[in-house]
Amino acid sequence: MKKISALIFLATTLLIGAQTVHAEEPAQIMLLGTFHFTNPGLDTVKTSVLDVTSADSQQYLQTFSQKLAKEFAPTDVLLECPVSFQGKLNEQYQQYLKGEFTLPVNESYQLGFRVAKAAGGSAVRCFDEQEIHWNAELLFEQMPTKAPAIQAAFDTLIAEVTAQSNEMHQTLSLAGVLRAMNSEQQYRLNQSIYLLSNEVGAGDNFAGADAAASWWHRNFRMYANIQLAASPGKRVLVIAGQGHIAVIKDFLASDTQRKAVFVDSFF
Repeated sequence: MKKISALIFLATTLLIGAQTVHAEEPAQIMLLGTFHFTNPGLDTVKTSVLDVTSADSQQYLQTFSQKLAKEFAPTDVLLECPVSFQGKLNEQYQQYLKGEFTLPVNESYQLGFRVAKAAGGSAVRCFDEQEIHWNAELLFEQMPTKAPAIQAAFDTLIAEVTAQSNEMHQTLSLAGVLRAMNSEQQYRLNQSIYLLSNEVGAGDNFAGADAAASWWHRNFRMYANIQLAASPGKRVLVIAGQGHIAVIKDFLASDTQRKAVFVDSFF
């Protein structure tokens, strides 16, 4: 009897240990950078976006969403909307699950709602932070006179990035655009815009560095919201503008409590 009791105790201990290890598995996070499907024209880079309502684009969105839902199987889908909008988002999502909500032309709905529903009704959450914005007024005020060479280089870079972006939207399919936007090359190109003007005002008012810091500040807050949602055991899909993901991906890469799952193979 003592041997049997010891075996039962050992088996129970191993089972509890296995459950504890499973419960403490780090959250897996997949970052998906997008363009704004209904472009409000607020970004520095002005792009004439492709029509995501076309038959081909709609078919791809459906196929892509199904693939993400099946192969990544997110427990939570985080969307670029302010946290204060969460109540309304919940209402819209419940209506969508009942077939009573028509998806607006917006990446949060066209991709986020589709993936969440296909994954079996995953939670949808807002994670945007809009109290902090890219505060570049002083930078743009001073750069033309105090750093004309940087201003010229900045204008050239913006023109090049804009032309490249427009060409992508005019020549590639939706799959091709998303694949290109989520490449390391495009992420680095996006970050280079802020670093190019970072030295403006160095040793004085640091107008460039403070402008760049404000953008990182906003994204640090957004990543804090991601961390809050990405507790152990969760599988979190984050959908946001590519400019945010270009910064947030570096935070995730250094986060020892969470694991990155790359979206590259899903396009």
